[in-house]
Amino acid sequence: MSAKRSKLDKVFYETELARLQRELVKLQEWVRQEQLKVCVLFEGRDAAGKGGTIKRVVERTNPRVVRVAALDKPTEKERTQWYFQRYVQNLPSGGEIVLFDRSWYNRAGVEKVMGFCTDEEYQEFLRSCPEFERMLIRSGIILIKYWFSVSDEEQERRFKERIENPEKRWKLSPMDLQSRARWADYSRAKDAMFTYTDTKWSPWWVVNSDDKKRARLNCIRHLLEAVPYQDVTSKKLALPDRQIDDYMRPPLEDQTFVPEHY
Repeated sequence: MSAKRSKLDKVFYETELARLQRELVKLQEWVRQEQLKVCVLFEGRDAAGKGGTIKRVVERTNPRVVRVAALDKPTEKERTQWYFQRYVQNLPSGGEIVLFDRSWYNRAGVEKVMGFCTDEEYQEFLRSCPEFERMLIRSGIILIKYWFSVSDEEQERRFKERIENPEKRWKLSPMDLQSRARWADYSRAKDAMFTYTDTKWSPWWVVNSDDKKRARLNCIRHLLEAVPYQDVTSKKLALPDRQIDDYMRPPLEDQTFVPEHY
């Protein structure tokens, strides 16, 4: 972790974020035109800022091109499947960017720490995951993995903020609270995961997220640099002439309107 820096200027942050989001639209259009397949994994500690970064990525993009995969806990049927099966169904098709809000790495983190998988299943995941990702990349998928790193002091502060703020309390799940109680176990699990899966063909990119705003800017900028693209949004469009309207519409009084309180 780097030393604590001064607070990021609000005007600079908002201006730079808007600029990066315009670039994300350009990236989106290039991915759609070239039929690229981009898969981005967001992992890290609870309250590390993954969700906030994902929200800023999709804020101005087309949900038909840039979509979020946030899978719930597996069903009884999914528990009987090959572990990667339900994630494969959510991988990008040509012309798509998929952002995984947590991913197959659940097995190396929460499942390992909370005892939701056997030791044999965990060891098999560590062995097979690098080969699984190698297959994805060989198939043409651009795979980018981000780990959001937050200090225990900053996570504690964010947890307390969520507990005290009714509008943010929904963000705290029972698993989040358990992660606080098992900080050291999660640290060991993360380090083991990196040992096996931080590979040359699919490295982990660590995002220092003690400062949420800097983390968002740094992550989005890196994402833009990780996928070479060209600006195809500057092509001029012309509006066609509107059809002559000779249709007699029903009177407005026949419709039911939302009350205008504002």
